[in-house]
Amino acid sequence: MDLHIHDLRQCGMPLIMQCACAELPKAAVFNCQRANLGAQGPTEADVLRLGPISDLLREQLNDTGHYEIVSTNPVKADVAKADLRACGGCANDVARRLGADVAIIGEIQKVSSLILNIDVKDLRSDTPGRAYSVDIRGDNDTSCDHG
Repeated sequence: MDLHIHDLRQCGMPLIMQCACAELPKAAVFNCQRANLGAQGPTEADVLRLGPISDLLREQLNDTGHYEIVSTNPVKADVAKADLRACGGCANDVARRLGADVAIIGEIQKVSSLILNIDVKDLRSDTPGRAYSVDIRGDNDTSCDHG
């Protein structure tokens, strides 16, 4: 397990005791999906951006030191065509099967620009999930990567 010094100091215990309290929640970060909003379907470029955005999201969440990212590869085929934000909690069930404590779902919403929505649901409690949004001004790879 990779621990960061600032995380260890927050626990307030000697380093030898840190390992017992430093368990990170396991997060299943599902591949980002496109929101189906409007008559204009996704372009090929829109679809091709989903994979790299998903990988970047996993990498950046892992780099925060707040989560241990679990692989979603074992369920990739199961969730490929599911609308994970509107399936009545199916993503939570799949995340639990993977041994995850947290389910994270990304959705790209194209209106006049791109909007990246991220939902984070802590599966260990019944508290409402958290939602985050990033507006991306510009419909190109550079703007998308920057957002």
